[in-house]
Amino acid sequence: MAFRFVHTADIHLDSPLRSLALRNPELAELVGDASRQAFTAIVDLCLEQRVDALVVAGDLYDGDQTSMKTARFLASQMTRLHQAGVRVYMIRGNHDAMSRITKQLVLPDTVTIFSGRCQSVVQPGSGVDVTFHGLSFASPKAPESLLPKYAGPREGVANIGIMHTSLAGSPGHDVYAPCSVADLQGHGFNYWALGHIHVRQVYSGASTLVMAGIPQGRDINEAGEKSVTLVTIRDDRSVEIEERLTSVAQFERVNVDLTGSSEWNEAIIRVRAGLEQAREKAKSRYLVARLRLVGTSALSWSLMRDRDLAVAEAEQAAEQVGDTWVEKLELDFSAPAVGDSGNVADPTLELAQSMRANASSEAFRAEAREFVLKTIADLPPDARGFAGKDETGLEQFLDHVLAGSVDLVTARLKPGATR
Repeated sequence: MAFRFVHTADIHLDSPLRSLALRNPELAELVGDASRQAFTAIVDLCLEQRVDALVVAGDLYDGDQTSMKTARFLASQMTRLHQAGVRVYMIRGNHDAMSRITKQLVLPDTVTIFSGRCQSVVQPGSGVDVTFHGLSFASPKAPESLLPKYAGPREGVANIGIMHTSLAGSPGHDVYAPCSVADLQGHGFNYWALGHIHVRQVYSGASTLVMAGIPQGRDINEAGEKSVTLVTIRDDRSVEIEERLTSVAQFERVNVDLTGSSEWNEAIIRVRAGLEQAREKAKSRYLVARLRLVGTSALSWSLMRDRDLAVAEAEQAAEQVGDTWVEKLELDFSAPAVGDSGNVADPTLELAQSMRANASSEAFRAEAREFVLKTIADLPPDARGFAGKDETGLEQFLDHVLAGSVDLVTARLKPGATR
């Protein structure tokens, strides 16, 4: 009979969502609890599938957590697995290394937490015996490869390696225990259960490598369905994998084209239709949408000026769709060009053209750059990142601000729209 286990990583239990909480506390509460719901779904999957083990490849926690509510929740879920005879194999990731809960929590004896020295633990199976090889790192930084610390494969068993690693690197993730896919596949293990990068990746070859990805997205940069991997090791030690959905709340970018729309109600109807389409495609229980209005529309000035009203109406449309939230509204459209409405001159649009030409001059840009740099210098260190991390980021910030400011001023000068 085959040996089966569920592979997950980067759960980040009770991860704080500070920026989301500032914008929408109710939505932050929903998404904040989603990590628990996702972990409960993982345990449910283990029990439903009657697997032999659960593998957690690091970052079960989220940094320097001290809440015992998190500890009690985790203990209760581990007890469910213990009572069902499902063993658990966990390594510590860079976030776990900062967690006090890691050092204080007492778990059932069916839970193996690998230490800072590589361990190899054998679990007998009814058809094939499996050896789990794991190594935790006690520090939040691991600049060198950990692969040389892992033992070689054992003869006569299926070998499963568990590692928290950035592989060759990934945007948005710190370098952590870097190593190549080729080196991992050449180590001789049947399967590598990886964690750290929040996007699921599968590498086939001499051995199967799976970067589990995060089982529940926490913001728009972790958009899409999230999952875990159900792994089957057959008697001949061949490997079969299945992706299983776990995300409760699914972040998605939703673009709505307002080209040609001239009435406010028409724009809201398009917004609702866009949300409905996204809701139909989303497989998770909740959809959390980053709504972006695009195109060329005479409503651009009204929407920019009355942004708060547009947000309120978009949120109402999401509520009508059901199980849908608007996390943020972005405006990325333009007004019809001067002359598009015939020969009637529009002094506001002509002024906008003049302001845009002035804003694009190097002299004006230099003044704006100096003002931004002075503002940054006056702010505390943790608040200085709004204009980018380097010179390129600063220039991109200036591009965005200078272009948007002209449109915003123009919107304030245009007469009100009829709704």
